[in-house]
Amino acid sequence: MKYVMLIFQGTALEGQAALSEEEQKQVYADYQAFNRTPGVTPGVPMGLPENATTVRVEGSKALTTDGPFVGMKEALGGWFILEADNLDAAIEVAARHPAARYGGAIEIRPSEVYWSKVAP
Repeated sequence: MKYVMLIFQGTALEGQAALSEEEQKQVYADYQAFNRTPGVTPGVPMGLPENATTVRVEGSKALTTDGPFVGMKEALGGWFILEADNLDAAIEVAARHPAARYGGAIEIRPSEVYWSKVAP
């Protein structure tokens, strides 16, 4: 089963900035090791939420809003794809992600369930 794993960083980056240089190097090493986990396909890095533009369409006109549209404490910081046997295995992998350990969260969504029902 494939899962889309959404990385919500919250204040995790702020907390990492307060770490010593040695601790920051360890966090970076943890990210590198995580990306080598069997079944993990890293996503493309995302920019900061304050640099986002949100697009909605009303009628036939595209309306834009600066920054993320949804109000949340934990901004989406990235994503990756995980191939895992089941949700329990996906939870084990998500719990090892540095963002989950430093004040953020990982949201797990099955990637094939919905689309397999609507695809022709």
